[in-house]
Amino acid sequence: STSKKSATPSENGSSKPTSPPSSMVGGGERTVKKLRLSKALTIPEGTTVSDACRRMAARRVDACLLTDSNALLSGIVTDKDIATRVIAEELRPEQTIVSKIMTRNPTFVSSDTSALDALQKMVQGKFRHLPVVENGEVIALLDITKCLYDAISRMEKAAEQGSVLAAAVEGQLGNNTNAPIAFIEMLRERMFKPSLSSIINENTKLATASPSDPVYVAAKKMREARVSSVLIMSGSRVQGILTSKDILMRVVAQNLSPELTLVEKVMTPSPEYATIDTTILEALHTMHDGRFLHLPVQDKDGSFVACVDVLQLTHAAISMVESSPGAMNEMTSTMMQRFWDSALALEPADDSDTHSEMSAALMASEGTDISRYPPLGLGNSFSFKFEYPKGRVHRFNAGAENLDELVSAVMQRIGSADIDSHPQLLYEDDEGDKVLLTCDGDLAGAVLHARSAGQKVLRLHLEFPEPVEQIPPQTSVTAVKRSRWTSAHSGILAGTMVLTGISVAVYLKRANS
Repeated sequence: STSKKSATPSENGSSKPTSPPSSMVGGGERTVKKLRLSKALTIPEGTTVSDACRRMAARRVDACLLTDSNALLSGIVTDKDIATRVIAEELRPEQTIVSKIMTRNPTFVSSDTSALDALQKMVQGKFRHLPVVENGEVIALLDITKCLYDAISRMEKAAEQGSVLAAAVEGQLGNNTNAPIAFIEMLRERMFKPSLSSIINENTKLATASPSDPVYVAAKKMREARVSSVLIMSGSRVQGILTSKDILMRVVAQNLSPELTLVEKVMTPSPEYATIDTTILEALHTMHDGRFLHLPVQDKDGSFVACVDVLQLTHAAISMVESSPGAMNEMTSTMMQRFWDSALALEPADDSDTHSEMSAALMASEGTDISRYPPLGLGNSFSFKFEYPKGRVHRFNAGAENLDELVSAVMQRIGSADIDSHPQLLYEDDEGDKVLLTCDGDLAGAVLHARSAGQKVLRLHLEFPEPVEQIPPQTSVTAVKRSRWTSAHSGILAGTMVLTGISVAVYLKRANS
């Protein structure tokens, strides 16, 4: 059968094969092998789209690499390609050869390439996946989103014990003693604190569909908006979300008809969402902890204005650092390099005690006084979740040591500014009891309990104070006295009437006798 090739732009490709960079590693510089590598799925480029999707679904991956007859890398296919180049074009997956819709000649790197060079390639090319080749054969696949989260995670773990950038920054920015402090402050302010409102504007496109739409209609809307997800709306209410990965895994891999399968049958119902005030770092944590790649965003009026994906957030976080104007350009030009290099210098922090000793030893060997450096403000945060009103779940990151800040974050999300009527916060302990948070120590203990139990999020329960019954205005001391007199008078009157009734009864009895 014949297939037509869509002009949809790819995430990783060039007009001709791209060789590994000539600047190979020397002098012990960290290589690609130091990064978080994923095992690559490789298939022959003559495979049908339906077979490729089944193999991707079996491996639970959203990208695969294609090889030619000589087993050399020839292309890459992602879930977005499947949705926008096959389903949206109404091609038949079982009759379409994957080479017809793949991105040809993807950029790749050698396993001996500098890790920083590889990361810079993905950042500059604005693509998510980067094949790793050794001796002409594909051995792994790099994912920029996993690399960034891994770097943040390493630094957060170490930041719980103090500043981890001090040793890495010391000596890298000259002899100016204020340079390391300026570096850390800028990193914190520009990379971790900006909210989603900084990357959402009037040009941001949001694709929506109805629950009763066929899957191929939703795919067409993805292609038109140049996005990889659609929100499934019923009026102004979000019913669910359908992503390009859902189309790959739940439709094509299951051999369902995109024309006959309704969106509501394969969508993810009631997705978690963020607000425009959610920080980029909080959104990345939410997506990583929830194991999803797309996050709907709601504005202050409760309307959904965007659906950000993990790649968009990753590049947004990086671009926030690199877009510093003016005199700081020289510093920001090396900021991401310092960030990656500092993170790569740390081992994955599976054992915080062991690695805190390692970090302390590293700083001590450099003669670094860590008290001079401001903390990143990452290690003392934790994820919280609560339900309000019924059926609507809020998830966010907040400080793990300040109860007032946590209460403020909760109040902001429930849309209340009346601090006098704020709810009491409780959590459930390991015995199933709901424990009240009354001070900073209670909060720190609750977070410590959650971490020791291996939990990534602490579920909060909200209890609002009962309304106080007002005493009627006319009630006063005089009124109370009057009320007491009235009661006494009524009692005397009732007693008199009883005695009168008895006297009458006695009289009538005597009269009858």
